[in-house]
Amino acid sequence: MKQKSIIFLLVVTLVSLTAIFGCKKTENPTPERPHTDTTPTDTITPEEPPADNIYQFKVLDGQGDSVSLSQYKDKVLLVVNTATRCGYTPQYTDLQRIYDAYKDRGFEILDFPCNQFGAQAPGSYDDIHNFCTGNYGITFPQFAKINVNGSNASPLYVWLKSKKPGDIQWNFTKFLVNRNGEVINRFEPNNPMSAVESAVKKAL
Repeated sequence: MKQKSIIFLLVVTLVSLTAIFGCKKTENPTPERPHTDTTPTDTITPEEPPADNIYQFKVLDGQGDSVSLSQYKDKVLLVVNTATRCGYTPQYTDLQRIYDAYKDRGFEILDFPCNQFGAQAPGSYDDIHNFCTGNYGITFPQFAKINVNGSNASPLYVWLKSKKPGDIQWNFTKFLVNRNGEVINRFEPNNPMSAVESAVKKAL
C-alpha cells in the first residue's frame, strides 16, 4: 500500500512539472519569421513591351498563312479596312490608281476586308478577292478578313487606333505609315482621295 502511495505521488509531481513548464513556454512563444518571397526575379515573365512600329506585327494572308509585316520595311504603307458591298467600295478604283502611280517608289496598300459594318463584306476570302480583282483590277496585297473593333479586334488595328485614337467608324478608314513603320496620318472614309494621295506623295 505504501509503495502505491509513493508511485501515485511521483505521477502527480511529474504531471505538475509538465504543466508548469508547458505554460511558461506558451507565455513567451518564439516569434514567427516574416514570410519572404523566394521566387527568383529572373523567372517572372515581364509584360511584352508595346509595339513601336508596324513591323512587329504578323497577319494572315488569304490562305491563312502568317505574314510578318517586317517584309514591308522602308516602304510607305496605306492600311485600309474594306468591304465589297459598301457605298465606299468604288474607292477601290482610286486606291488602285494611287498604287499604280507610286508602287515603284516604295508604296504599298495593305487591304484588310472587314464584315463588322453593315455586314458589307460577306463571303470567303476567295469571294472577296475575286470580286475585287474582277471589278476593280486590284493588284495590291489583300489579307484575310479581320475585326477592327471590339474584343476580337486584330492586334494590328488595336495598335493603329492607339496611334490615331478612336474606334473605326466604317469601311475604308485608312492609316498612313511612314518608312520607319510609324503611323503619321488617319483618313476617314469620307475624306477626299485627293487628300490621301497628297499625303502619300509627301511621305514618299
